[in-house]
Amino acid sequence: MSSVSEQSMEDKLCVEIDQAFKGNRATAEDWRRALDKVVPAIVVLRVTACRAFDTESAGVSYATGFVVDKRRGIILTNRHVVKPGPVMAEALFVNREEIPVHPLYRDPVHDFGFFRYDTSSIQFLNYEEIPLAPEAACVGLEIRVVGNDSGEKVSILAGTLARLDRDAPVYKRDGYNDFNTFYIQAASGTKGGSSGSPVIDWQGRAVALNAGSKTSSASAFFLPLERVVRALKFLEKGIESVANKLEAVSIPRGTLQATFLHQGFDETRRLGLRSETEQIVRHASPPGETGMLVVDSVVPGGPAHKHLEPGDVLVCLNGEVTTQFQKMETLLDDNVNLKVELQIERGGKSLTMNLTVQDLHSITPDHFLEVGGAVIHPLSYQQARNFHFQCGLVYVADQGYMLLRAGVPRHAIIKKFAGVEITRLEDFISVLSKLSRGVRVPLEYISYMNRHLRKSVLVTVDLHEWYAPPQIYTRYDSSGLWAISPILTLESKLLSPNVNWIVQDLASNRVSSCSADVTPMEQAQQCICQEPMNGVANMKTTCEQVDGSLSLDKSDAAIKKGQVDKQLSVEVSLLPEYPSHKLSKVSLEVSGTETETVLRNNQGAADAAANASVAERVHVPSSCMLDGVPSQHFFGTGVIIYHSQTMGLVAVNKNIVFVSVSDVLLSFAAYPIEVPGEVVFLHPVHNFALVAYNPSALGPGASVVRAAELLPEPALCRGDSVCLVGLSSNLQAISRKSFVTNPSAALNMGSAHFQRHRGTNMEVIELDTVLGSTFSGVLTDDLGRVRAIWGSFAIQLKFGGSSEQDQRFSRGIPIYTVSRILDKIVSGADGPPLCINGIKRPMPLIRILEVELYPTLLVKARSFGLTDTWIQALVKKDPIRRQVLTVKGCLAGSKAENLLEQGDMVLAINKVPVTCFRDIEDACQELDRCNDSNGKLTLTIFRQGREIDILVGTDVRDGNGSTRMINWCGCIVQDPHPAVRALGFLPEEGHGVYATRWCSGSPTQRYGLYALQWIVEVNGKPTPNLDALVAVTKEIEHGEFVRVRTIHLNGRPRVLTLKQDLHYWPTWELRFDPETAMWRRRTIKALDPSTQ
Repeated sequence: MSSVSEQSMEDKLCVEIDQAFKGNRATAEDWRRALDKVVPAIVVLRVTACRAFDTESAGVSYATGFVVDKRRGIILTNRHVVKPGPVMAEALFVNREEIPVHPLYRDPVHDFGFFRYDTSSIQFLNYEEIPLAPEAACVGLEIRVVGNDSGEKVSILAGTLARLDRDAPVYKRDGYNDFNTFYIQAASGTKGGSSGSPVIDWQGRAVALNAGSKTSSASAFFLPLERVVRALKFLEKGIESVANKLEAVSIPRGTLQATFLHQGFDETRRLGLRSETEQIVRHASPPGETGMLVVDSVVPGGPAHKHLEPGDVLVCLNGEVTTQFQKMETLLDDNVNLKVELQIERGGKSLTMNLTVQDLHSITPDHFLEVGGAVIHPLSYQQARNFHFQCGLVYVADQGYMLLRAGVPRHAIIKKFAGVEITRLEDFISVLSKLSRGVRVPLEYISYMNRHLRKSVLVTVDLHEWYAPPQIYTRYDSSGLWAISPILTLESKLLSPNVNWIVQDLASNRVSSCSADVTPMEQAQQCICQEPMNGVANMKTTCEQVDGSLSLDKSDAAIKKGQVDKQLSVEVSLLPEYPSHKLSKVSLEVSGTETETVLRNNQGAADAAANASVAERVHVPSSCMLDGVPSQHFFGTGVIIYHSQTMGLVAVNKNIVFVSVSDVLLSFAAYPIEVPGEVVFLHPVHNFALVAYNPSALGPGASVVRAAELLPEPALCRGDSVCLVGLSSNLQAISRKSFVTNPSAALNMGSAHFQRHRGTNMEVIELDTVLGSTFSGVLTDDLGRVRAIWGSFAIQLKFGGSSEQDQRFSRGIPIYTVSRILDKIVSGADGPPLCINGIKRPMPLIRILEVELYPTLLVKARSFGLTDTWIQALVKKDPIRRQVLTVKGCLAGSKAENLLEQGDMVLAINKVPVTCFRDIEDACQELDRCNDSNGKLTLTIFRQGREIDILVGTDVRDGNGSTRMINWCGCIVQDPHPAVRALGFLPEEGHGVYATRWCSGSPTQRYGLYALQWIVEVNGKPTPNLDALVAVTKEIEHGEFVRVRTIHLNGRPRVLTLKQDLHYWPTWELRFDPETAMWRRRTIKALDPSTQ
């Protein structure tokens, strides 16, 4: 309570109105004239931070700036707007003229910076620069804050300066904070977007710079302009008179790496200040001085380290009594790299010391390394002060994919990499350049949250070309850009795969070439067990910080509220024979907290299945999240279904392996080893995938690991006893005896608002007791033979109106669907070849009827007019299910489109009654054995009271999933995947290419080209497919604006403009190469390095 009272008293003392100002009263006409002069010089700044750097994240923000030098084209704004890292920015004047601006200077400590622009770009606006008058600021001064408040282009807020000596506000514990300065306070109530606004008086002069505000009140914080005026004078001197061009200007800034606070004399006396010293200070200070500067913190390794201590009271600097921040900074800035004499008092003792003033710019990083999506650079003074670390340590500004996959958090400090101590960024680069693709090496780091404990993880260098090779970005203030240069030589192992694959002809068993190059480091690490684009549509002035903690649910940025114009409702029904009371049980099971009781009955069967089980960790690179994959990290259990000397196959549900563009790690229950896996098959309909591994990588474990015995027939029946078997996260076998309650529950899952794979045309198995809603494993009989895969399904349910959350439930997938695919792979299918472990193997093609169906009970079908003859025929065919399949919709672009309609009841195929999804699959497989069918089925359907025979074509799909994507201006584009086509709609304009994700800090985010829509035209040229998009974008040069026409999922057309940025966002594609089983990255169009 005492501290609150003291603060309140201090506030009262600070609101006394200056006597010289009391008689000054500005009229409304005075303010009108001032605003008429000021408003044309104020701009809205749209800033895109292209990469995370130092205290800032990648993203887009809106702010305010104002012209302070019209002739030279200089705009003043905040440091947190200019940002310390690479940015692209535009300034919008009041008459809507929009021009590009480039960073010119950002202060290392104080919250101000400058943009520059080409003055000849403004052709239609008359404006004047706003003069800076820091001396005019005084308590009681009426002011106006003019800027882009709350996203409005021009907003004028009134206020009165109440304090000139407020402590610098603290915004974030791990972000940018100003210090060693006073701030000005007023109750103007500024909000987001007003950062960088001028605080003007009635004469039209800027007396302060708006910087921040307190969200819980109307208080606003303004930066004094004394240091701004000094920096501006240095910039004005940097003009080249001949070219009339701004050059990079060095503004001297000195530091002792110590933070000071201004404390009242009462507090300094309590800290030990002697009375005689206080008298000397009061006598030498200006009238009205209320306190002195006290050391608050000292950065380790800096000039003041081991010399100054918290609580030291500064008396003199270079022989001059110094009680104000401005005087102290002036002395330091004028003595960079020179010694200064400090006289302090510590606990009543007077001390004198000489310290060398350090160049503040030397501890402000101007370069960073980008590798695997991670941004790494020397630790800045700002963060060193926040975290109490030494400047220059190797700091993780963004984990990207490589470090996030290993569990390294944001803001981590790397201490050791591949066994080498890391003290500088150059050390890290040196080690990285010697590694090979796919190698796993240990990394040790510390974090500011737990600074005294080193943590060790395994980092995997990308085997596939998910990201560009490692690059160094270096800032050049003369151009406002960051030059990009590679760090690796052409001989580096990171620029080429480390394995030369075996190419073998299965028919003749001839080996064309056989060589493998495995480094000793790889051999050492192969057996070591290892321990999360999007953004927002409504921009804020400053970007929100990314949570540095590793979370499987938060590791990737999901599609946010502003990105979807229309949300699709989600419904889940399990038919038939699924009582209504169990539907509510599913909801409770999904959303509730379960208490699991693990039973270890039937131990022999459980052990046999557990030994064939594999724990899978799946990681999806953020640069290529295709097919609507909802997250970057997944964990679950698979089962080994095939194991030989040359190939092993693991079956797993698709809620763990969503897409083939993944990194998979397999941990075997039968032998303690972890090896990489490759996704080789994704079933286009059923909820399972196949992952291959190399048995030779198991070493001695190859003889221990066994495949499970599959028992596809006979099918499970109601009441059958099964054993649910799986693995925990620590590879311990978990089993439970259960009974089948429904062997043929049909899935009818509604679409998510962000389209992704969902189980369709499937019958699943339900049990009486399960092991949680996300548990995965297998169902076995008493002899340990696998009857089904127990997998999870993801749905989206609405809660509280429009909010949607991912929920999961688990069901059994009959093993016959997996067994069919396995037989085709082992026997040699007639499909396209795929390189698996260096051997080319033909992979199966799946013929399917691309129609989404759901079962309708015959009692309902009778109400729709289905005849007794057909009802009796269907009951005779299947007396248990007593259902008919009804068309829910056709996949857009399929051969069944425009032939079948929603509500059609499928009675028979080729005159044979059908009652379940397996009947449809069997009919499609029969076509493959007939050469004269042209891939068409004769369907007997019931439509609106009539029985009709229709010849419907089938489609042939492979198990590769999406194998190509293009990143254009930060927009991840692919062909429409099945989950999108399942909506039954494709644009009439040649179908178009589908925007599936977007990257933070990209032109796509800046101009609002968000996901969930098709790009159908670019500059008036159709883009019906990816090749057409490549051809069109190749003609667009860097910095050009393009016109993009899109169609949303709801059919709504839209036209927007977008500025191409080839410097930070080159156009590139990622394509799967089945010859080598590698994902290859190819640059389509980039900025010529010689022009940077």
